[in-house]
Amino acid sequence: MGRILEVLKVSTRLGLTSFGGPIAHLGYFHAEYVKRKKWLDEKNYADLVALCQFLPGPASSQVGIAIGIQRAGLIGGLMAWLGFTLPSAIALMIFAWILKGINIQHAGWLHGLMIVAVAVVAQAVWGMASKLATGRIRGTIAILSAVVTLLVPASMVQVAIIIIAGMIGWLFLKTDSLQEMKPIQIPISKKTGIAFLSLFFGCLFLLPLLRLGFHNQGLAMFDSFYRAGALVFGGGHVVLPLLQQDVVPTGWMTNAQFLAGYGAAQAVPGPLFTFSAYLGFVMKSFPNGIIGSLFALLAIFLPAFLLVAGAMPFWNIIRMKPGFQSALAGINASVVGILLASLYNPVWTSAIKTPYDFCLAIIAIALLMIWKLPPWIVVIICALGGILLS
Repeated sequence: MGRILEVLKVSTRLGLTSFGGPIAHLGYFHAEYVKRKKWLDEKNYADLVALCQFLPGPASSQVGIAIGIQRAGLIGGLMAWLGFTLPSAIALMIFAWILKGINIQHAGWLHGLMIVAVAVVAQAVWGMASKLATGRIRGTIAILSAVVTLLVPASMVQVAIIIIAGMIGWLFLKTDSLQEMKPIQIPISKKTGIAFLSLFFGCLFLLPLLRLGFHNQGLAMFDSFYRAGALVFGGGHVVLPLLQQDVVPTGWMTNAQFLAGYGAAQAVPGPLFTFSAYLGFVMKSFPNGIIGSLFALLAIFLPAFLLVAGAMPFWNIIRMKPGFQSALAGINASVVGILLASLYNPVWTSAIKTPYDFCLAIIAIALLMIWKLPPWIVVIICALGGILLS
C-alpha cells in the first residue's frame, strides 16, 4: 500500500506540473523517476520509452503507466495514470463549464510554459545522449534519426526509424550485448498479459460491430474514442483531427466548440488525450457533463493501459536476450535522435520567437541543470516570465 500511495503522490505532482506535450513529459519523467526517485536506471527508462514508442496511443501516459506497474503492480499502473491524468482532466471540465469560447492561446503565462518545455526537453536530450548515444555508431544513429525525423515528419516514419535503428544495432553493436542489464521487475504473469492483449483486440473489433447493431450514442461515443486511443501513433496532437472527424460531422458539437477546447487543452499540464474530458463534457445529448467526461476519458485511455499491461511481461523476456540488447542499443540511440528533433520542432519553433524568449529559455536550462531546481519551480518562474514578456 505504501508504494501505491507513493506512485499516486509522485504522478499527481507530475500531472500538476508537466507542461509542454508528450516529449516534454518524458523529460519530466526522466528528471523525477530516474534522477530524483531512482526507481529505475537510464537504460531501463530508455527501454520503457522504446516499448511505448512501438505501441499506439499516448506515449508519455504509457511510460507513466509502465513505471507505475513496475513499481507497484497493476494498481500502481492505475494510480500512475490517475495521478498524471486527473489534474488536466478536471481543469478541462472546468474550462468546458466556464470558459467556453474564450481564446487563451496567446496568453503570456501560456507562452512561458511553452518556453519551459524547451528547457525540460533540452535537459532530457543531454542526459539521455550522454548515456545512450555515445560512440561513433550510436551517435551517428542518433543524428541520422534526428535528421530524418525533421525532414519527414510523419509518425509512421518514426516507427520505421526505430525498427531500422534496431537492425543496425543488432548488426553492428555486438559488443554492447554483453553489458549487464538490470531486469525490470514486472509483477504481471504471461497469462495475465495475454488476457489484456485479447481484451484490447476484442474491444477493437467488437465495438464497431456493436455500434452498427445498436444505435446508441453512448456506445458510438465509446467506440470513437476507443479507436482514437488504440490506432493513433504520434501522441495527442495526432489524435485531434481523428476526434474532430467523429464529433463534429455527427452533430455532437460545433466546430467552434471543438476549437475552443483545443485552445484550452494547450493551457493545462498532463497528457493532451485529456482533451477527451472537454469533449465528453460538451457533447450534445447523453452522455454529457461529468459523466460524459469520465466516459470519454475511460474510452480513450483504456487501450493504452491494456497494451502496456499486455506487452510488459513479454518485453522483459525479449530485452534480456543478448541479440536483442544489441538491437535495443540502436533503438535507444534512435529515441535520443527523435527527442532531439522534437526539441527543435515543435518545442523550439513554437516557443522561441524573440531574443527575450531565448534568454528565458537559457535561464530555465541553467536553473534545471546547474542550480538543480525542481521542475515545478522552474515552471512557475517561466510562467511569470512569460507574463512579463507579454
